[in-house]
Amino acid sequence: MSTKFKLTFWQIINMNVGFFGIQYSFGLQQSAVNPIYDFLHASPDQIPILNLAGPLTGLLIQPLIGAMSDKTWHPRWGRRKPYFFIGAIICSIALFLFPFSSSLWMAVGLLWILDVGNNTAMEPYRAFIADTLNEEQQPTGFQAQSFFTGFGQFLSYISLFLFPIVFVGYTGELPNWMYASFFLGSVLSITSIWWSMKKTPEIIPSDEELAKLKAEPLNIFSPFIDIYKAVVEMPTVMWQLFLVYLFQWYALMCYWQNNAKSIALSVWNVTPDNKIAYEKAVGWNGLIGAFGFIITFSIAFYLAKFAKKHSAKITHFICLLLGAISFLCFPIVQNQYLFFVVIIGYGIAWASMMGIPYLLVVSNIPKERYGVYMGIINMMIVIPMIIQNISFGYILKHFLNNDPRLAISFAGILLLIGAFCTLLIKTKKIKIVESNE
Repeated sequence: MSTKFKLTFWQIINMNVGFFGIQYSFGLQQSAVNPIYDFLHASPDQIPILNLAGPLTGLLIQPLIGAMSDKTWHPRWGRRKPYFFIGAIICSIALFLFPFSSSLWMAVGLLWILDVGNNTAMEPYRAFIADTLNEEQQPTGFQAQSFFTGFGQFLSYISLFLFPIVFVGYTGELPNWMYASFFLGSVLSITSIWWSMKKTPEIIPSDEELAKLKAEPLNIFSPFIDIYKAVVEMPTVMWQLFLVYLFQWYALMCYWQNNAKSIALSVWNVTPDNKIAYEKAVGWNGLIGAFGFIITFSIAFYLAKFAKKHSAKITHFICLLLGAISFLCFPIVQNQYLFFVVIIGYGIAWASMMGIPYLLVVSNIPKERYGVYMGIINMMIVIPMIIQNISFGYILKHFLNNDPRLAISFAGILLLIGAFCTLLIKTKKIKIVESNE
């Protein structure tokens, strides 16, 4: 690849603005989609399987798109940009249509389309960051992703608390504030990606790379071949990270599917059958989640410095430990205001999840295969989610009495196991050079 120039801090920020829109969309999936299912009369044990769209499309699409982008170059459109721009357009359309869901299965279908868009955008975007930044600046770039992840999800969660104050009443089965939240996401998804595309040029491949692209052009079979080869040749550290991810992402799915219902029971002793009271719990969960993401984007850049001093592995271990404590405390709190203390651990853990694991593996990945390996990392995320979607409904119904509070306690135990699995990772310490930007 051609020489990478050192970017200013604000150039790195502009490069990552697109994550704001993508993560607002993802925040709605965490915070608003499951309440929509509840409003459309889904039973608690149906919720996991109804969320299968996200991880399954991630498993199928992200590595394929990543591999395709590795073999793409257009003098005008670049290598990665065409993919995450198309993904943003799909997201915008799906977000606009989502609140018009008149039935449970319409909402499920739109979630599939929304996830296709998100997954088309995500891994080429991460590979774009790795392409553009040198090793010295990659930690800042990945933690900038974490910052905008927290900021985008903060806005999506806070909308669940603020919009009901402004947009009152119902249209069909759904409250009007749901429409406002999803319409805002539709606008942010495309405009934030457009901003990053406009502000950050892609690095032109070297003559040697262009010759290789011509010699091995993209075809219908090449992404599958590249994925197979990449998995066979995958660095050991990625297999070790996969063990962590098995527990980490299973736990997070349990939390996202049950947090609003847990608050409703713990604080107000209500279920989704009581629409008005449950709507209040959903809004309060949005406010608590928003505060957690304030913690996320406040601490994101500090974690890069902490990783330099104490290693990325120790940083992620501590953050997951704090997240596990959050989950274990979450279902036993009955005072709605104490949740602002409880959620701090989750906010810190999420900041690490969105950036630090990439520091563990990026120096072990061949630079010319960033796209396919970023897609494989996503496979490592979505496989535990798929396992959760398929298995947890049975566990919740037969072992946890369909109690969302017990579901989150279960998530806390899994996250604790994931934290200790982090200590098993063996990787070289990545040298992070302090920047005076």
